[in-house]
Amino acid sequence: MPSPLHTDRPAAQPPRQGAVDALITRTRELRGDLEAVRREAEGEEPPEDARQRWQRALYELAVHQLDDLGDHLGQLLEGLPADTPQGPSADGPAPRPSPVEADGQRKEQEQEQGQEQGQEADSRVGSAEWDLLTDGVTWSDELFRLFGRRPEDGAPTLDELPSWVLEEDTELLTAMVTGCLVDGRPIDGEFRIVRGDGAVRTVHMMGEPTLDADGTVASMWAVLRDVTEVRRSREAVHEIRDSLLHQQRTAHTERRLAVELQEAVLPPWRGSLRFSQSSTVPGATSAPGTLDLAAHYLPSASSALIGGDWFDALQLPDGRTLLSVGGLTGHGVAATSSMAMLLGALRGMAVTGAEPGPLMGWLNHLLDASAQPALGSAVCCRYDPATLTLSWSQAGHPAPLLFGGGSGRALRPPEGMLLGAVPDAVYAQAEERLETGDMLVLHTDGLAPRSSESADAVTERLLACAPRFATARSAQECVRTVLEEFGSKEREDDACVLVARIRT
Repeated sequence: MPSPLHTDRPAAQPPRQGAVDALITRTRELRGDLEAVRREAEGEEPPEDARQRWQRALYELAVHQLDDLGDHLGQLLEGLPADTPQGPSADGPAPRPSPVEADGQRKEQEQEQGQEQGQEADSRVGSAEWDLLTDGVTWSDELFRLFGRRPEDGAPTLDELPSWVLEEDTELLTAMVTGCLVDGRPIDGEFRIVRGDGAVRTVHMMGEPTLDADGTVASMWAVLRDVTEVRRSREAVHEIRDSLLHQQRTAHTERRLAVELQEAVLPPWRGSLRFSQSSTVPGATSAPGTLDLAAHYLPSASSALIGGDWFDALQLPDGRTLLSVGGLTGHGVAATSSMAMLLGALRGMAVTGAEPGPLMGWLNHLLDASAQPALGSAVCCRYDPATLTLSWSQAGHPAPLLFGGGSGRALRPPEGMLLGAVPDAVYAQAEERLETGDMLVLHTDGLAPRSSESADAVTERLLACAPRFATARSAQECVRTVLEEFGSKEREDDACVLVARIRT
C-alpha cells in the first residue's frame, strides 16, 4: 500500500523553467502539425464512411489530449511563488501549500505577467482541500466553474459531494474517499457529476490524504479534471472501430458464402476436361472433332467480394456441347446467387434442345423478372462434333475468338443487347463452320487487369497470342498462356476464360 503523505515531508523541487518552456513549445508545434495533417487527410469533404469517421475521431481525441497536456505544462511552469516556504522551519514542520493556495498565487502571477486564459479552458482543471480537523472546505475558482456552482454558495463538504454525483457513480466515489481517509490510499478514478445547469460531465479525480504528526488523517486534497470530451472522443473511436471490425467480419462471411456458392455452381474441373461420348458420337474420347476443354476463374485483387462471372461446359443428351461464359453486375452473395439462378436455368433449358438465340431471350426474360434486378452479358455456344458446326448467340458480350493455322480472329457477333435491359428482347443467332485443330477462346469483360483497357485492346492482346496457342499441346496450356498475359495480381475485377480445342 502506498505510504500516506505527511505534513512534514520535503517539498518537491520546482521544475527548471527552460525545460518546461521547451516542452510547451514542442506541444504547441505538435498540435499545429496534427491540425495540418488532419486538414490534409479530411480535405473539404465530410466523412463518408466508417473508416473516415474513425480517423476523424482519433484526430479529435489527440487534439483534446494535447490541449490538456498544454494546460498541465503551463501550470507546472508557473509553479509556486518564490516566497513560499519550501522546507521545515526551526519551530517545526512547515505546512505544505495547498493546491487552492497555489492556484490563487498562480492566478495573481498570471495577471502580473499579462497571461490570459479563457474561462472554458480554466474550468477543465480545479483543485480542492477538505480539512477534517476544522471541517473547512476550500475550492479553487476553476472547480466552482467545473461544477457549475457559484462561489458564494460555498464548497460542498465530503458528505455533500455525493449529491452532485450521478446516482450510478455515488458508490464508486464513496469507495474512493473511504479508501483515502481510512486506508490512506491515493485517489485516482473517474465519476460523473451533474452540474448546476443540469449538464452531465465526466470528472477524473486524483488526490491524497495528508497526515499530521501522529499519523492521523488531517486533510484530503484533490485535483479534478473534466475529461468529458476526451472520453466522448475515445468512445467514438471505440464505437467506430467496433463498427469497422463488424463490417470486416460481415464482408469476410459474405465472401466465404459467395465463394462456396460459386464453387458449388461452377464446373468442378479446373484442368482439361474430356467428355465421355454418347452413343450418337461413336469413337473414343480423343476422337477427331471432340473437344479438349480448360477454364480458369480470375478473382479480383481490389475487391474483397466475389462477382457474378461464370464459365460452363455441358454435354447435351444429343452429343452436342454447350459452352457459355457471362457475368452479372455487382459483387457478393447477391450477384453470385443471381448467377447461380441464371446458370441453372441455362443448363435446364439447353438440355431440352433449345437453340442459343431463344435461350438468350428466355434468360433475358428471367433476369428482367427477377426479384433482384441486375444486368448481365453472356455468350452461349452450341457445338456439334458430327458436323464441326458452332451455333452461337451473344448478349452485349465480347465475341468468341477463333484460332487456327497460327492466326486468330474475332467472330462476327449477331445482334443482342444486355440481359435484363429490355423486356422481350430478341437475340439473333450465328453459325460458324470449324475445322479440326481450331481453338475457341471465350472470356468475360473483366479479363484486362485495368478497367481503363478497352475491349478492342484486350482482343488484340489475345490475338497476338496465336503463335503460342499454335504450339500448345492442350487446352490447359492455352489457358496458362492467357493467365501469363492477363493474370496480374492487381486486377480490378474478376473474370473467366474458357478454351475449347477441336482434336485432330
